Amino acid sequence: MGAHWIHGPSKENPVFQLANLFSTLLDQTREFLHVPQVPVPSVGQYMRKEIAQQVKEWTDDDETKWLKLAILNMYLKLECCISGTHSMDQVGLGPFGEYTMLPGLDCTFPGYGDLPDCMLTSLPKESVVFHKPVTVVRWGGSYRDESQEGRTFPVQVECEDGERFLADHVIITVPLGFLKEHHETFIDPPLPPRKADAIRQLGFGTNNKIFLEFEQPFWPPDCQLIEVVWEDESPLVEAGTDVQAGWFRKLIGFLVLQPPERYGHVLCGFIAGKESEYMETLSDAEVLTALTDVIRRLTGNPHLAPPKKVLRSQWHSAPYTRGSYSYVAVGSSGDDIDVLAQPLPEDAPLQVLFAGEATHRTFYSTTHGALLSGWREADRLLNLYDTSESHQHKPRL
Repeated sequence: MGAHWIHGPSKENPVFQLANLFSTLLDQTREFLHVPQVPVPSVGQYMRKEIAQQVKEWTDDDETKWLKLAILNMYLKLECCISGTHSMDQVGLGPFGEYTMLPGLDCTFPGYGDLPDCMLTSLPKESVVFHKPVTVVRWGGSYRDESQEGRTFPVQVECEDGERFLADHVIITVPLGFLKEHHETFIDPPLPPRKADAIRQLGFGTNNKIFLEFEQPFWPPDCQLIEVVWEDESPLVEAGTDVQAGWFRKLIGFLVLQPPERYGHVLCGFIAGKESEYMETLSDAEVLTALTDVIRRLTGNPHLAPPKKVLRSQWHSAPYTRGSYSYVAVGSSGDDIDVLAQPLPEDAPLQVLFAGEATHRTFYSTTHGALLSGWREADRLLNLYDTSESHQHKPRL
C-alpha cells in the first residue's frame, strides 16, 4: 500500500513484469478492429484467455501465483473504471481498438464548471435558460408562432412547466443513459428503428468517485496512489454475485489529492459497475463505515481513525444522466455511434441533431469527444445555411 512508482522497470522487477504483461495484452485487444472474425466476443474474455495461457508458463509457488493473479484482477477492475462498464466482458473486442488515445500527459484542473462558464461569456445574455427540464421534443411538425406574423416552425420543445419553445433546429445533447430510459417518450414522432436500436445496443455504465477527508494522513508524504488488491480474487475465477455484501471490493484504490495545502488530507477512490450503483443507494454513514473497514484491513491498524467526511458522485441516480459515459458493447460497433449522431429527418432539412460523447466514434466517453461533437453539429448547421441560396428568416435554435 502507498507505492506508486515502479523502481527499476526491467525484467528483473516482478511488479513491472505484471504491469507490462497486462499492458501488452490490452494492446493486443486493439488489433482486432478490422478483423472479419474475432476469437471471442469481448475484451474481458480475450484477456482471461490470454492470462490463462501465461499462467501455464509461470514457475512460481502457488501462493505467488495467486498474488500475481490478484494484481492482474485489480488491473481489470481499473479498466472497468476507464471504460465505464460493470465488466470487461460487456465491452466488444472488435471495435475496442477504434477508441483513440490522444498523446500527452493527463492533467487535472479545479473543475469542468470553469469550461462552460468560459463558453457562456461569449454568448448573449439570457440566451441560456436554467431549471427548464424538457419533457418532449416534437419534430416534423408545423407549429405556428403568432408573435412572428404566424411563422411556422418544424420543432417544438415542451418543458415540465408547460412552456413551449419553437425552433427550426434543436441539438439534443442528453447522455446516452437518459436516452436509453426515455427515448420512446422524449422524442416525438419516435426515432427511426435503426437509431433506437443503436441506443439500445451501445453500452452505458457507471463510474463513481468517493472522496474521503482525514484529520491526519496515514500515508507517507510522497504517496500518490493507494491500490487495493484482494488476495483471494483472480481473473480466472468467477467473481462473486452478492453485490450488497461485497460492493467495496470493486474499489480499485485511492488517488492522493495533492498538494495537501490546497485540498487537505483527502483520498479519491474509484469504483465502477453494479457495485458503484449499489453504493449510491447507501447513506454517507454506511459508505464511510465500509471504507473505514477496508482501510483498516489494508493498513493492519484496527484503530485507525475514520475519515471525518465523505463526498461521492452518484451518476446512476441522477435522473438526467443515469450513468457516467458510454462504451461500445458486445453486439454493437462504431457504426451504431454514427447512426446515433445522424440528424433527423434523414432525407430532409435538419431539424433534430445529436451531440454528446456517445456520438463521437473515436473519442466516446470523454469530455473532448463531447465538445468536438457539439462543434460538429454547429458546423453542420453553419454549412447548411452557407450553402443555401436564400433565407427568408433568421433560423431559430
